[in-house]
Amino acid sequence: MNDTSKEITDRMRELLLSHSGAERVLMGSRMFDAARDMVIASLPPGLSEIEIKGRLCERMYGKEVDVSGFVAHLRARSEI
Repeated sequence: MNDTSKEITDRMRELLLSHSGAERVLMGSRMFDAARDMVIASLPPGLSEIEIKGRLCERMYGKEVDVSGFVAHLRARSEI
């Protein structure tokens, strides 16, 4: 569903493209950081670092990533 008019969509695109590539990368990084912070804030307290990273991965990437494999990798690395 898209309830944004073509005029607004075109204007937003124009505004975004008025920034340099470096500025757009920085904007995207900041948006990702904000989304990550919101996900972490929504998690229950008391989780281990690995549990936090696993849940964050699951929420941010869903089925695009093998979350159980990622968690297994984190656990293996923590034993080194």
